[in-house]
Amino acid sequence: MTETAPDYELLASFRAVAEERSFTKAARRLGIAKGTVSRAITRLEQQLGVELLHRTTHAVALSTAGVALYERVSPALAALDQAVQKLPERAEAPSGDLRMTAPLDFGVIVLPEVLAHFARRYPAITVEVRLTNVHLDLVAEGFDLAIRAGATMKDSTLVARRIAGGGLELFAAPSYLARRGRPKALGDPTHDWIVHASVRSAAKSLREMSARFVCDDFLLIRNLARHGAGIAMLPHFVATPFLRDGLLEEVTLADPPAVSGGLFVVYPSRGQVPRKVTAFRDFLVAWLKRSPVA
Repeated sequence: MTETAPDYELLASFRAVAEERSFTKAARRLGIAKGTVSRAITRLEQQLGVELLHRTTHAVALSTAGVALYERVSPALAALDQAVQKLPERAEAPSGDLRMTAPLDFGVIVLPEVLAHFARRYPAITVEVRLTNVHLDLVAEGFDLAIRAGATMKDSTLVARRIAGGGLELFAAPSYLARRGRPKALGDPTHDWIVHASVRSAAKSLREMSARFVCDDFLLIRNLARHGAGIAMLPHFVATPFLRDGLLEEVTLADPPAVSGGLFVVYPSRGQVPRKVTAFRDFLVAWLKRSPVA
């Protein structure tokens, strides 16, 4: 048995499953993905060295150890939740409307789970999100922050903090590779290439490359590649769901493309940064350290 005590989120996930007798219902109650709940239970069982749940295709039941753990931790978790809610400082917790903008791909793939957990942590904050690949004027349009890919700090009134690194990688559908083979070098003229417009304009190595498709959205690029339209240059987190399902394969080259990337959280530098902004910034940074996207 590990000497490290299980953290609150693992125990809270266990309590929800124990009471709901269902991973699906527990996930709905907690506002998180079913897979996240399942992984939390697995981690808790590994930490404790015992099986807590008996799982079948139709039901979830507590093991003897699971019953014992539930009886011990459930009152403590309930008391902790109540104590936190009644803290005198609670009124000073981050609150208000948080308006943000993010790229479509990051917003669709990563943000839902992040925001679900963030909302649980900060119930007094409401969130408005606009997904767009256009760099909006945050001050003029009243946004508190933006998540941007490859942010360039041309505006001295903005602060940018890097939250994830990593460049772009190459991916193609198995059907395309079976039909056309694998390229020997980036820009191989015997292949069809799919590139992002902004990446192509920013990278010298790509400007002279003949591309079959030039698009301004990574989700469209991913789907073109998935249907065998060519070899796509994508952030790894965009390709990951299709890699898991076997819809895309990674294409490696002896001389891989040196295309820098990175994600940034950007916000106006208007004196003291609002607590709702720092709360989300720090939450996102911590989240991406646990679940990196690059």
